[in-house]
Amino acid sequence: MSDIRKKENAKLPVYRPATDIMEEEKGFSVYMDMPGVPKENLVIDLEENELTVSGTTAQAAAGEQLAEQQFGGCEYRQTISLSDIVDRERIAAKVQDGVLEITLPRAAAHEPKRIEITQG
Repeated sequence: MSDIRKKENAKLPVYRPATDIMEEEKGFSVYMDMPGVPKENLVIDLEENELTVSGTTAQAAAGEQLAEQQFGGCEYRQTISLSDIVDRERIAAKVQDGVLEITLPRAAAHEPKRIEITQG
């Protein structure tokens, strides 16, 4: 990111996106509302046990004159702590209609296992 872009983003208000985390048999699904954030402005970083998501909304280009603005530029930022049951190599993400979906699969050693009961 250029120094100019960093300065522009430093002036933006920062919000935590509305986030839902669903536990499923194969792992976890994380849903974050990121309205107005295009894919190219999303960044997901994994460092040790923290998954950090950030994204900036598209802003009016230089020279554009807005007649009215109710939703200005902003940055969304959220950090999620991960436990050892998440397989970090298989984390996946997709964005559609302003919702970011992150899939956090369970590590094979932590997947649920059914124990069969035999007759004594």
